[in-house]
Amino acid sequence: MNKYCNNSNVYESTCIPKTVNASIAVLTPKEDKDFIVRKVSLAKDGSMPNHINEIQHQQYVLKGEAKVVVGNEEYHARAGDFIYIPAGVEHNYEACYGSEYEFLCMITTKEDKITML
Repeated sequence: MNKYCNNSNVYESTCIPKTVNASIAVLTPKEDKDFIVRKVSLAKDGSMPNHINEIQHQQYVLKGEAKVVVGNEEYHARAGDFIYIPAGVEHNYEACYGSEYEFLCMITTKEDKITML
């Protein structure tokens, strides 16, 4: 891999526990102390159950569409959408519209605890 410029498809992707057909690749170099960018992919009909993070995160949808629930609000998220998830707010994802769903998730390097509901 190059030092400063790489295609996101060259990064190792791992399955996310307790999900259905969801994977994650960390794109930010390990030595970065400020923020982390991750690429999350849900296969068609994949899902991530309701959970809470202790830190906020911001997401940008790269492709596909999914039902995204943040708190009590349900959204039909599509490529180009930006999603903000405050710390401590429950949220979940379901790629239920006939396509895969892929987004970038940006977080700080603060310690995070994820609670599955």
